[in-house]
Amino acid sequence: MAIPQKQIYTEIDYYTLPEDVRAELIDGQIYYQAAPSRIHQKILGKIHQKIANYIDLKAGLCEVYPSPFAVKLWEERTTIVEPDISVICDPNKLTERGCTGAPDWIIEIISPGNSSHDYVRKLNLYAGAGVREYWIVNPINRTVLVYYLEESKFEVSSYTFQDKIKVNIYDDFWINFMEINP
Repeated sequence: MAIPQKQIYTEIDYYTLPEDVRAELIDGQIYYQAAPSRIHQKILGKIHQKIANYIDLKAGLCEVYPSPFAVKLWEERTTIVEPDISVICDPNKLTERGCTGAPDWIIEIISPGNSSHDYVRKLNLYAGAGVREYWIVNPINRTVLVYYLEESKFEVSSYTFQDKIKVNIYDDFWINFMEINP
């Protein structure tokens, strides 16, 4: 008896999904996502605003994008993710469809149904793609894990919503999570 084959999806399949469908394409597989909660969106909005304000104040070259924003981590792989927040400092990576290549900084805000997706699958994808900094914000536990790429591996630090956290890709940028508190 033949073993049924898993369907492999392509970039074309991803980009032809209906606009109201939230999904990611990881190594040829579609992962559907539920709509985020109000708290998730509140945290996303506050963090995005702080990053955008910092970039504007410094007249920086980096750009910040909230989800939905397509990030094709590698040109040659069928992997397109939609991080909650992406900071891209190389304008050559930006396309009409989003970003091709690793963003400099990615933030994911945990939702109850996708925690292993962000803690394991995406952590490994982002490390392999060369994302310089990856934050996992957990509103339920009120924690923030900060992964910073050092010589091809992530160094990790753990924080709470009571902490002021240094953004490693910048010399003088800190985010006070007491001000983010939902």
